[in-house]
Amino acid sequence: MPSMTSDLASHPSMLEARDLRKHFGGVEVLKGVSLEIARGDVVAVIGPSGSGKSTFLRCLNHLETLDAGHLVVEGETLASTDAAGICRYVPEPDLRRICRKMGMVFQQFNLFPHLTVLQNIIEAPITVKGLARDAVIPRAEELLRKVGLLDKRDSYPSRLSGGQKQRVAIARALAMEPDIMLFDEPTSALDPELTGEVLRSMRQLAEEHMTMLVVTHEMNFARDVSTHVVFMDQGQILEARPAAEMFANPSHPRTRSFLEHML
Repeated sequence: MPSMTSDLASHPSMLEARDLRKHFGGVEVLKGVSLEIARGDVVAVIGPSGSGKSTFLRCLNHLETLDAGHLVVEGETLASTDAAGICRYVPEPDLRRICRKMGMVFQQFNLFPHLTVLQNIIEAPITVKGLARDAVIPRAEELLRKVGLLDKRDSYPSRLSGGQKQRVAIARALAMEPDIMLFDEPTSALDPELTGEVLRSMRQLAEEHMTMLVVTHEMNFARDVSTHVVFMDQGQILEARPAAEMFANPSHPRTRSFLEHML
């Protein structure tokens, strides 16, 4: 799979995955996935359910461990396969540091129910980065303003709609100041009328040139916001192209069939 290029491709590669493989039991879920993302790219990963999209994302930030492959984040090797075919990760301190370059937003919001919105956002910068509470709060309030929820800073998650919870989850991920944002079906658990407010926050991030990798079923977002679209099926990337080309003239028959069904 050739690396993807865009008008931002003169910038250094942010994420390079080569021949990633992952088994669950006897089932090979990733069958040699390769992808390179440049700084500022917004890459939408589309494909049928069960095609390995979420597993691919979870392998990038070590929520799942790879069986084989080579993974580089901003020029730093996270995992590589040795001559004996064993996939080895860098030592734990380096692993944690490199993984912190990537923020993750999940299908489910995973907010702490006993903490307020503000407390949810400042928790990781304080406990993981060791930052002072007084230093973190202004940044957290700025992020809440960005996602349109500053008025909810002292509310508990149970008082929020699903769309509001997901926007808090986005703000929480951004509070760790990642260089790359990973989104795993961020709107799939939402009612349709709440999806738009989450996509607006993501669109704003794209306009600010945040490097993003988004697993999504939202074809309008993939077409209108992403710079590139990747089509996965049965654990493989079948096609990776600039978004306009992918939607105008997909080359793989399986991609064409999928898009005809989705659009």
